[in-house]
Order: sequence, then C-alpha cells, then structure tokens
Amino acid sequence: MSVTTLDPIDKLLEAALTGKSLIKNRTILHHTYVPNNIYHRDLEQEKVTQSLIPILKQFRPSNLLVYGKPGTGKTLVVRRILSKIQERVEKTNFPIKLVYANSKEETTLYGLLINFGRQLGLNEKELPPTGLSISEVFKRLLHTIDQGKQNTVFVIDEIDFLVHLVSKTGNDILYQLTRANDRLQNGTLTLVGISNDLTFKERLDPRVISSLGEEEVVFTNYSVDQIHKILEDRIQSAFIEGAVDKSALNLCAAMAGREHGDARRAIDLLRVAGEIAEREQQDKVTEEHIRLASQKMEEDKETIALQSYPLHEKLVILGVMKASGTSTGEIYTAYKDLCKTVRQKELTQRRVTQMLSEIELSGIISGRIVHQGIHGRTKKFKLTVSPETVKQTLKKDLTLEDII
Repeated sequence: MSVTTLDPIDKLLEAALTGKSLIKNRTILHHTYVPNNIYHRDLEQEKVTQSLIPILKQFRPSNLLVYGKPGTGKTLVVRRILSKIQERVEKTNFPIKLVYANSKEETTLYGLLINFGRQLGLNEKELPPTGLSISEVFKRLLHTIDQGKQNTVFVIDEIDFLVHLVSKTGNDILYQLTRANDRLQNGTLTLVGISNDLTFKERLDPRVISSLGEEEVVFTNYSVDQIHKILEDRIQSAFIEGAVDKSALNLCAAMAGREHGDARRAIDLLRVAGEIAEREQQDKVTEEHIRLASQKMEEDKETIALQSYPLHEKLVILGVMKASGTSTGEIYTAYKDLCKTVRQKELTQRRVTQMLSEIELSGIISGRIVHQGIHGRTKKFKLTVSPETVKQTLKKDLTLEDII
C-alpha cells in the first residue's frame, strides 16, 4: 500500500491556507503605514504644521529641517501633515504642489529630480529619464513651477544620504534648491529635509546651512513606555484578539526602548515574531518568539548589508578581517593581496581609506582613533559582525568563493 507524501511546497501552502492566522492585517505592521493616531508626537506635529501653514495662505513657508534617529516618527509625522494639507488643497483651487521622495530609494541625484518632475506632472517627453544634465533637469522643474504659478514643497527624506551619495554635488543641488526662489517669478519652492543624522549640517557648505535650516524640528528617541503604547495600538488593529502575550509585548517594548528607542524596529520585531508563531502554528506570540525574531532580524540585516556591497568594498571588508593588524595601512596591504588573488586591479590607498569610512557608516565595521605618541595618530578598524557571517555571506560571490 503506497503512502502519498505531500510535496514540501504544497505542505507549506496548505498550512498557510488552513492553519492558524494570528495577523489579520499585515499592512498595519509595515513601515509605510500611516496610522490615524500618532502617539507621543503632538508637539512635533504642531511645529511641523505651523512651519507649513503659510502655504495655505498662498505664502512661501520657510525651508525646514526635521532631525531625529531612525524610528522616531519623523517621516510618519511629515507624511501625515502633507496628507492633511493635501485634503484641504483638493477642496480649493489653490495651485499648491506637495511632492515627496526618499533619497535612499533613488540611486542617483538625477533619479531623485526626475521623481519630483513626475509628481509635478512632467511626462517622459518633457523630462526624459536619461540624457539631460542636472542643471537642465532643475531648469525644467523650475519652469514648470513658474508656469503653473505653483507654491511647491519638495520633501527629501533621508536627505543626509543624498549628501553622502553625491558628495560635493549634494551640497550644490541643496544650494540651488534653497535659492530657487531667486529664479522664480510666479511660483515658490520650499525644501523640507528629513535627516537621521543629527550631525548632518556639519558636512554642509555654510551657504547651504544658512538657507536650508531656516526652521528646525528635532525628534527625540521614544521611551520604553511610549513604544509600549505604540505597540499596543498596532496589536489591537493588526492581530486577532489575544494573539500576543502580555509578556511578549513587554519584552518587545523593553528591547526596542533600551537599545535604540526605535518604534519602527519594534513594530518590525513584532511582525517577524508573529510570522514565526504562525509558521509554528502557535496560538500566541510569546517572549521566545520575540527573542527568535530579534536574532533573525540581526542576522538578516548583516547579511543583506554585506551582499549589497560592490566587489572592491567586499575585498576591503575581507581585508579588515584578514589583516594581522587593524590600521588603515595594514588593511590596505591585505586588500592588495586579495586583489592579486582574484585578479582585480587594486584601487589607491586614498580611495580604500575613503571606502573604510563609508563602510563604517553602515555599522559593518567600527573605527577608533588611536594616539601613538611621537608617531601621531592612526585609525584602527575592526569588524562588528562575526567573521563567520562575513565568510558565509561573501563566499556566495563567485569571484570570492575560492579565497574564503
């Protein structure tokens, strides 16, 4: 008598259809979801709203910088206020345009400006996706604003990434954006920058600082109690009743609050824990699910970051791992040896030093200045992830598989 074995794929799909479902609305646990109530951010909502109110009276608002660490509600608040203003704009005939883009999601400055152009109504013929200079793209954006006599607000989320991405050009484009009103006759342009980096302004040209930071709003980290309240609200809307253990909620809030005060990460942690509990066909999300989710998210974050690097940056990371010492010079020597092994033309030491600083920003490596008496100072680097994670991830790159 033959026994029919269910295909592993069918088995998983069948369990998904017929098994327990703890999450009733996954959208609510996604970072793009804007809730009706944004808790513990009343003062910040008032400040940002007051800054943008002049646009409803047909005046140009001041340029605005919104600061705060990741997960402190900056984007949530700004997008909700834009939505509320848009609702009022649609009831009037005011020529107001509110456009939003995240510079981290756009790989180039050109792409960011094209995104703004599309939101202003420019088609591919009027603003082609490639082939124009940055100055020409900018000129066409301003012409559209002027021609439509529009009061326009450009919101650039993660604006610090834009400056990091395009270095000097980032400063130049910010200067042009903040001084655009000198070139506009009939319309206006206001820039709202959202930054995760509290030291962002230190890297800007002084001319940009004076015009960009006309008004500023700083978002502080959430406390454990505040994150607890935010999670309670999401659980009520996203999960079936009684699906999350009280102790799991407490642990999730405590872990996020003590480590970073990041509400977005806390919500992600809750979502992943819920998915793990569903896969195990459990009745509830428990503390153990929260711990497993935290471990999985940390591993995933490191793996994704390592996989995303171009080849030479991967070689630099391997250089940090393999160097007998950890100074820039020793890492560069190890990097050169690796380049020979994989038959790659080595980059200059100056470029590798620059790459080390860029990789340090992602948190994969950390650096510290060491004083060496009469020999001056040197910067030493070390991995912040396990060598095993680096090996397992980078060996998937065909160029590197034989050297790891």
